[in-house]
Amino acid sequence: MWPIAFLCFMSSCGAAAAAEGNGTGASEALFLVQIMILVVVGRLLGEVMVRLGQPSIMGQIIGGILLGPSIFAVIAPGAHTALFPDGEAQKAMADAVAQLGILFLLLLAGMETDLGLALKLRRAAAGVSLTGIVLPFALGFALGELVPATLLPDPDARLVTSLFLGTALSISSVKIVASVVREMDFMRRNVGQLIVASAIIDDTVGWVIIAVTFSIAQSGHVDLTTLAKSVVGTVAFMALSFTVGRRIVFEIIRWTNDKFKSDLPVLSAIIAIMGTMAIITNAIGVHTVLGAFVAGILVGQSPILTKQIEGQLRGLTTALFMPVFFGLTGLSTDLSVLGEPSIALLAAGLIVIASVGKFAGAFAGAKVSGFTNAEAIALGCGMNARGSTEVIVASIGLSVGVLDERLFSVIVAMAVVTTMAMPPTLRWALKRLPMRDDERNRLELESFEDTSFLSDFERVLLVTDESSSSDLASRVAGHFAAVRNMPVTVLAVDAPDADAAKAEQSSKADDRAKLVSDRVRQIAGGAVEAASEEGAEVRSDIHVSIRERDGKLEDVLADTAEKGHDMMFVGIEPTTSEGGGYSEYLSTMIEAFEGTTALVASRGRVPAEDTELRILVPVSGTERSMKSAEFACVIAKASGATISAVYFQEPGQAASPSRVSDTGNIHHSAFQRIDQIAGFYDVDVEKVVSHGSSPELAILAHARKGRFNLIVLGVSKRAGSILSYGTIADTLLETADRSFVFIET
Repeated sequence: MWPIAFLCFMSSCGAAAAAEGNGTGASEALFLVQIMILVVVGRLLGEVMVRLGQPSIMGQIIGGILLGPSIFAVIAPGAHTALFPDGEAQKAMADAVAQLGILFLLLLAGMETDLGLALKLRRAAAGVSLTGIVLPFALGFALGELVPATLLPDPDARLVTSLFLGTALSISSVKIVASVVREMDFMRRNVGQLIVASAIIDDTVGWVIIAVTFSIAQSGHVDLTTLAKSVVGTVAFMALSFTVGRRIVFEIIRWTNDKFKSDLPVLSAIIAIMGTMAIITNAIGVHTVLGAFVAGILVGQSPILTKQIEGQLRGLTTALFMPVFFGLTGLSTDLSVLGEPSIALLAAGLIVIASVGKFAGAFAGAKVSGFTNAEAIALGCGMNARGSTEVIVASIGLSVGVLDERLFSVIVAMAVVTTMAMPPTLRWALKRLPMRDDERNRLELESFEDTSFLSDFERVLLVTDESSSSDLASRVAGHFAAVRNMPVTVLAVDAPDADAAKAEQSSKADDRAKLVSDRVRQIAGGAVEAASEEGAEVRSDIHVSIRERDGKLEDVLADTAEKGHDMMFVGIEPTTSEGGGYSEYLSTMIEAFEGTTALVASRGRVPAEDTELRILVPVSGTERSMKSAEFACVIAKASGATISAVYFQEPGQAASPSRVSDTGNIHHSAFQRIDQIAGFYDVDVEKVVSHGSSPELAILAHARKGRFNLIVLGVSKRAGSILSYGTIADTLLETADRSFVFIET
């Protein structure tokens, strides 16, 4: 009864608001009432759909249909008129929100598009997507050419209407496809990845088709000059976007994030990027949705797009724009037109053609690519979801006049039916697929990413001076830039006694920062080039920037942490104080940075070539040591260094009595975890067990015996006013005669 009571209350509010507008102008109060109704009803029915195993947008569309001429206008015509009057000015207010909603929906869809997955499976996915687009598009186009002229809004523009019908039948909704595949835990299975990759290509190609079709619709006929301008402009726009545009978008996001002091500057920058690219596509004669979609892809590829920013944008779109847009779509849908036999027959034919055409096309593409019948059936079922994509296509067609309310309602009905049929059929098809051996092996490796220590980090702050430790830290940062695709920001600092900075010292610091940034690029570039020569697929984007020290060092470090720098590599001297322990300068820096610190110290002879690095990782079975092992594997992956994991018992473990069943086997589980980490990074790790009651002495003895020149140790800060990382780390700090990295875990 609550929804009914809410509608009654809103109807009375709407009547009062409409009376306030005197029936001639637009009422702001009525506009707010309409938005509230669409949001609340869409949310309630979306919740119902989710509980029934359906996408939430189906509830929002159905909510609009219930509020529209099909149901609410029949049951309570007076209340419907009061809430949704026919005045153009009033409609324009809600339509403006809906049009903005389209752009935000496409921005979000682009951000969720995993181009890396599409490129990884490009051959098979392109085949499935191509056949899955061509066949239903041809059937939809043929249907548009054959329907009676009485069913067309403008018989003279039959070609454009046919193009819109073909487009509406041929595209899949990547958002719905990905959500169902993810829900079934098939995202890492071969077929699951291929379904999502094909849907990504479907979506990308589809928006290009829509953009070109829209340009034809604007002229009303096929004008070769206009068409050539649209096609050439679209190709040029896409080419520039995915080359220089990627770098420009990242630099805008980085600069805004690092320079602005006000709240949520990156969110404003993303909206500005979306708007600019939408305006560009509009200027070349194609629809703004293409610009918004491509902007979303580029924004989603930004290596410093924080989860918080993405969540804020998703929240705004999901809470406001989606229910308003899809609710208004439902309001424009009049299912009573299905009472006409010709329209009902057209709707049934459209649903059959859409389902059979998409299934047959995807099935054929899968068989040509060498998949089994069961896998091809799953692909056919998975690609048969239209969802938001077709609704947007229909809305564009209605807005430019190539679709009338009858055809619009038919396409929306087709989108609802095919989308609601997709989840149960895909679940049925996926359950029938056995696990392949290669899938099982790959899944065991890829599941590591879910628990990866380093996957939570986005940006590296590299703090350097003129010491040898600074150079070693720069090399390590370059390795992370290459393997983990982490942007690096260089901050050059002066010696502790030069804190009262002068202009000359500041200039020297800037010069050092430039040299260090070049060094990081050189190391990262070499690692990427070496990986490419070995045939590995790696991203070549290397982002290195410089942070000026424009204030007190503690304030600068705190500010960089707030700007998304969550890992700090410190390579400065001295690391120790005259009285023992960590230097006061170093302790102050680590205390000021609210993130994870990796302390890099150069001791003894450091080889000039990274391939000559010999890395020793002390492990003890603790989570801390496993995280340090992953850190070391990144260095080994990028540099080609030798790495050895040596099992040492920590003092607490050595003191506790072992069970008989554990004798000789206590290190096995630790080494199994090491093998998983090494397998993920595709490096070879030597595993050794060391016996002894003093781990810190045993570590140094093993390092000297094995001629290791870099020790990577996982540490955690101890409570207290004096910096301490525990007995083992503090002892190594004082006594180590070779380089080490202490990584806080």
